[in-house]
Amino acid sequence: MTADLNWYKSVVYPSTEFIMNTFDARHALGAFLRARRERRPPPPFASGRRRTPGLRREELAEACGVSLTWITWLEQGRNVSASPLALARLAEALHLAPAERAYLFELAGKRDPIETAPSGDALPTPVLALPSRLTIPAYLLDQSSTARAWNAPAAELFAGWLDGAHDRNLLRFIFLSPAAHDLIADWDERARRVVAEFRADFSRLRDAATQALVDALSERSPEFLRLWREQAVLGREGGERRFNNPARRFYQSTLVLAAHPGIKLVTLTPLEG
Repeated sequence: MTADLNWYKSVVYPSTEFIMNTFDARHALGAFLRARRERRPPPPFASGRRRTPGLRREELAEACGVSLTWITWLEQGRNVSASPLALARLAEALHLAPAERAYLFELAGKRDPIETAPSGDALPTPVLALPSRLTIPAYLLDQSSTARAWNAPAAELFAGWLDGAHDRNLLRFIFLSPAAHDLIADWDERARRVVAEFRADFSRLRDAATQALVDALSERSPEFLRLWREQAVLGREGGERRFNNPARRFYQSTLVLAAHPGIKLVTLTPLEG
């Protein structure tokens, strides 16, 4: 009876934490929109005195092609439906900067319809030089799990990957190269985690090349296909990494570049023992 009652309460009466998180997100969105609306200059055709700065709600509603009631309720933090397309028009009307636009969609719990994956094709020279500034193994990894830059200690450690084999793609190396099984001490565990980390980036890539990579690995590697079908998703985290021939232990740290969120700097600090 007690178990049934607890289940009923969990469904009918959501936790206070969930209610507060939802409530805070809605009101944070409303406060953000109002502040950005008040920062916009009045339209050129506007006339008469204004009691508050910036755009009026009705002017913003007209610019977005939505109702005044929708804008009002959104700013008041009410639980109203906000489609990604409507939010996109709102972002354009408010002339939001990229970071502001991303914040808008994050608060609304929606995905930006014009969001694109960060490009790794034109990394600045100082970024590409980052691994060479370090004395421990270090490399830059993009969203497709391809190494973009690395230093000499990393090249020495990852023979068979960073020397040009398999297009320097980490997934191809792990699943298609026999050398990976010899090098990585806990291959099964690492292979599972690498696939789950890649899936976390996969939905943001949305390009033919990445899909072709998945298709090719699924066809050539039964291990990859099995792990891909598990649908596991993980963030890239640090931790101990063990290698063979000779036996070595490292602590992996993964740093995301603020200006290039699709690029990660991976470092391996040697561990004693």
